[in-house]
Amino acid sequence: MRCPFCGYAESKVSDSRPAGDGQAIRRRRECSQCAKRFTTYERVDEVPLVVVKKDGNRQVFDRNKLLGGLIKACEKRPVAVEKLELLTSEIEKGLRNRMEPEVTSAIIGEMVMDWLRKEDEVAYVRFASVYREFQDVFSFMQELEHFLQNGTAKSRSKE
Repeated sequence: MRCPFCGYAESKVSDSRPAGDGQAIRRRRECSQCAKRFTTYERVDEVPLVVVKKDGNRQVFDRNKLLGGLIKACEKRPVAVEKLELLTSEIEKGLRNRMEPEVTSAIIGEMVMDWLRKEDEVAYVRFASVYREFQDVFSFMQELEHFLQNGTAKSRSKE
């Protein structure tokens, strides 16, 4: 590692420890020439995950965008933000474990809807109404009828 002070290419590591969420390693180094100390971070070089949208456009997966959509769907609902953050991480991990560089937005949407269907009926309907892009009330009612026939939300099991 090149010293940021003198440019010398040799340094020794004096301390290493996990950084942040464990996805990086923080290393304290000392330059072998000028003896100044500096910090470096080592991370896995991940291949970007690309999302193929319904219209064919491609964009890099943005976990914050997914989390924002979940937060919107669960607004004023009894779903903890921590649960949504965990779900976002699980979805991202699942997508990366597929070992495919591209994933369709439909796959992501279905993963979210499967979880919301079990977690909160209202949040599910909110998300589905945006995700499915209903063209009219009839198509929205069809989705609701399908949900009522097959739904497994918590509140239904309490009856």
